[in-house]
Amino acid sequence: MRFVARTLSLVFLVCAVLAGLVDAIKSVAAGRLVLSPLAQSWSSGSPETLALLENLSAQYLPAWVWDPGVAWVLMQPACVVLLALSLLFYLAGYRRARLAGRFAA
Repeated sequence: MRFVARTLSLVFLVCAVLAGLVDAIKSVAAGRLVLSPLAQSWSSGSPETLALLENLSAQYLPAWVWDPGVAWVLMQPACVVLLALSLLFYLAGYRRARLAGRFAA
């Protein structure tokens, strides 16, 4: 389970860096700060999966979860959301070091 969480963390981190790179290129070209929302980035890359998420959430989640929750997350900058997901999966796969065996005589 830890391996899967760390792998997903790495995948989300790579995607976050790529999204940040795209935003940086757009910002330099526009001469101002440009941050692409997650919904825009997702729909340009894979509109079918975004539509699938909307359909699944409409079927299985109450309406009060979609409007303030998922819709708000989709409007946030893609690099920030992906970095947050990377951090969550990293923390899920993190293992604390055992202190008892390290300095025991």
